[in-house]
Amino acid sequence: MAINREEILELCKSDPESIVALIKKMDERITQLEARITELESQIKQNSRNSSRPPSTDVFIKPKSQRKKGERPVGGQKGHKGHTLELVDNPDETVVHKIKVCKECGASLEDVRVTGIERRQVHELPPIKIIVTEHRAEHKQCPHCRCHNKAEFPEDVQYSVQYGRYLKSIMVYLGVYQLIPYDRISELFSDLCGHSISKGTLAKALETCYDDLEGIEEKIRTLLVGSQVLNVDETGFRVTGERHWLHVASTELLTLYGHHKKRGVIATDALQILPDFKGTMVHDFWKPYFRYTCPHALCNAHLLRELTGISETFGQIWSTQMNELIHDIKAAGDKNSLLFRSLCQDQIADFEARYSRIIALGFEENPVIAYARPPGSRGRKKQSKAKNLLDRCHNHRTKILAFMYDPTIPFDNNQAERDIRMVKVQQKISGTFRSEDGANWFCRIRGYISTVKKNAQPVLAALVGAMNDTPFIPSAPHRSG
Repeated sequence: MAINREEILELCKSDPESIVALIKKMDERITQLEARITELESQIKQNSRNSSRPPSTDVFIKPKSQRKKGERPVGGQKGHKGHTLELVDNPDETVVHKIKVCKECGASLEDVRVTGIERRQVHELPPIKIIVTEHRAEHKQCPHCRCHNKAEFPEDVQYSVQYGRYLKSIMVYLGVYQLIPYDRISELFSDLCGHSISKGTLAKALETCYDDLEGIEEKIRTLLVGSQVLNVDETGFRVTGERHWLHVASTELLTLYGHHKKRGVIATDALQILPDFKGTMVHDFWKPYFRYTCPHALCNAHLLRELTGISETFGQIWSTQMNELIHDIKAAGDKNSLLFRSLCQDQIADFEARYSRIIALGFEENPVIAYARPPGSRGRKKQSKAKNLLDRCHNHRTKILAFMYDPTIPFDNNQAERDIRMVKVQQKISGTFRSEDGANWFCRIRGYISTVKKNAQPVLAALVGAMNDTPFIPSAPHRSG
């Protein structure tokens, strides 16, 4: 309630201490409102460059990249070997263009010896046509015992009319790898082959591939559990119009996806990897991951963006210095990795001392402000974003600097983010999955495809192998030392 001038003057005469208490109360309220205003302004200023927001949410500005400008010019570098079409030694077809008469005098050149040949080659696709192979199994009756005999069809020929494994592999390739929606796949086959393929046929091809890859997914899961470093992440995932969560666990050579209605520990347990994982888990400081007792490493790409946001929004010095320190440690680590060695103990000690000084400066810039808790409020006292980030840097120092202590631990969580990116693209193209089965098919097959690509194997050939019971089988990476 507002107090007018006369009431204030009356209080000054009758009870000066009430004025002191009122001023203190107003000062506390002003401090709270200023903090709230700063918080709201920081939300407005947030973008993908200075927070964890994705670039798709940027509306008002074009975010600047965190990467520093390179020394090399844009485009192909000097000495770079280009790629172009080249003449082949054994063309599939040769067309000879003969000279019959002289272009000057018209004399016949039919019997004149050829003095030279100029070669030109055209690389072209023949018209695409679906080939139908009919299998006929003979029936015969033995003239001696009168037994009726019938020839056996090949194992993969099970129905009176069906599609072959290679054609079904292409359906899976287009749908799960190239992310083409069912309608457009049907249209593609109609345009290229003059053959209409139904959505049900496409779905059946995915289901078959999903069943064939069950053992491979279990193999990938076992290898991920035994890996030394594991990248994990999660993102929104729409199934039957409802929000689910896509979870990924991956390494440089392996990928496994799973989706769940929950985002937390129930979902990560269902992936059947993290409960038994003993290596170092790299993630984006999502708290449910800390429920697992394995060592942790935090993504510094996320940290750098948040530090940039604190510097720009709150004008704090400690966040700028911490940003510079993280970049300096990474540069030193990258330089040493080129020499196949780790940071020496003196370098690590110097970086640790700088880290401690920056944290101390941060607490000077963010003193704890005591104020009366509103009546009936519960839970942890709200802090500014700057103070929250400072506390994280203070409490999780070894997890943030894990890449400094162990060069096998990545600087960021980009591995998991790259693995999740194309799934987000699929959602942008096709929207929600129309069934949980469809989402399950996609996750298993896409995990297999991602693993195949990481191992430099051709995707279509690997899918054909899966359909023929000869899938690509990943193996555990060699561990040195």
